[in-house]
Amino acid sequence: MNQRPARILIADDEPLYRRTTGQLLCEAGYECECVEDADKAINALQSKPFDLILSDLNMPGNLKLELLHEGRRNWSHVPLIVITGVPSIPSAIESVRLGITDYLLKPVKYEDLISSVRRALSSPLRSACQTDLDHVSASELSDRYPELIGQSEPMQELLKIVDRVAQSDTSVLITGESGTGKEVVARAIHTHSRRAANNFQVIDCTAIPESLFESVLFGHAKGSFTGAVKDQDGLLVQCDHGTAFFDELGELPAGSQAKLLRAIQEQTFTPVGKSTPVHVDTRFICATNRDLEAEVAAGRFRADLFYRLGVIHIPMPPLRGRGDDVVLLANHLLRQVQSAEKPKDRFSAEALDCLKRYSWPGNIRELRNAIERSVVLAESSVIEATDLPPSVQKPNSKDAAATHDLADASREEALDQAEQAYLKLLLKKHDGNVSQSAQQAGLSRQAMHSLLKKHRLDADDYR
Repeated sequence: MNQRPARILIADDEPLYRRTTGQLLCEAGYECECVEDADKAINALQSKPFDLILSDLNMPGNLKLELLHEGRRNWSHVPLIVITGVPSIPSAIESVRLGITDYLLKPVKYEDLISSVRRALSSPLRSACQTDLDHVSASELSDRYPELIGQSEPMQELLKIVDRVAQSDTSVLITGESGTGKEVVARAIHTHSRRAANNFQVIDCTAIPESLFESVLFGHAKGSFTGAVKDQDGLLVQCDHGTAFFDELGELPAGSQAKLLRAIQEQTFTPVGKSTPVHVDTRFICATNRDLEAEVAAGRFRADLFYRLGVIHIPMPPLRGRGDDVVLLANHLLRQVQSAEKPKDRFSAEALDCLKRYSWPGNIRELRNAIERSVVLAESSVIEATDLPPSVQKPNSKDAAATHDLADASREEALDQAEQAYLKLLLKKHDGNVSQSAQQAGLSRQAMHSLLKKHRLDADDYR
């Protein structure tokens, strides 16, 4: 038997757009029904089954995203693509939160529309939405994802999101402070996806000069530039049918952002020096410790790339908000960094108390470094509190002493101490990256270096 064509519901209050889009999709082999507002769209969904919804945002009955909310609530198995001529950060974030399949900006190129429709209809997102996570216990999820360690509420919520996202091909944006484990989550999504047998390619956006971005990502032909002695495949070809993980996405220069957007939208690119385009089937997962919403508002990050990549947003919880997970992580890391010559059995009660009281501004990365240090320094098989870094041993008394000193200081001295403390926090948060620290503080890089010199701080100490 021949399979019926996919049925698409188009909801838009612009008559010309409805007519032309419906005609294009019908010519592509789909069956379309067009309505002009959200109420008629809901009535249509109630009367017959649809395989995909294309919805405008600014139309009657949807000014508060009613169609999106109703669609996710009652037809969560039906992929939903938002197409809008008036994009906004709040609508994009709410759309992402609701789990839409794609967020496109008008005018949409025909090939981009068809590509998005095909991905939505072939994506396991529908089955992902149908996954009844309420019937999956916390222990089952923990067993399924042994690399994601934690029993706190934030981690249990994270596990649920990861389990759902792993079953789809949707783009994912992972955000959070440095050291929270963004790459670990990205790898977990890949490992548990249908792409697990293929490559997981890490692409560090801070390590690729803008002038080499196209060559590194898309590849090049022999002789296309000085030093191109042979044809070379780009990183995207190497992860065809796999996953491309763009780390530190917020550091990508504006010119590279445009090139990446095109490659993601079309899954097609042309290597440097060649004329024949290359098609790949790649899933994109990105991570950043920057506030991309603020970056978009400031004009430093492309809004269309933000909307494209952030179909699913996964915020990583900081370690200080995960309660006793720090103990589970500490014991896990202790097993990982064990020395065969000087094996360590456990932490003393005093050491565990210190680990739980410390705020861990460097998150899991700082915890791992602290445990590696303790394994080296501990003289017995038990790691004592005195084996931990001084900052971890007595964080409360240190803070109290600082507060006492501040109370006895003059106004100028107090401001100077506060400025120094602020600079230290910035450097810790950004792993000693002066540019990122300066940007958050609203300073030029030169001004930041002057302040660091004034307070005798070395950024290398925080890397």
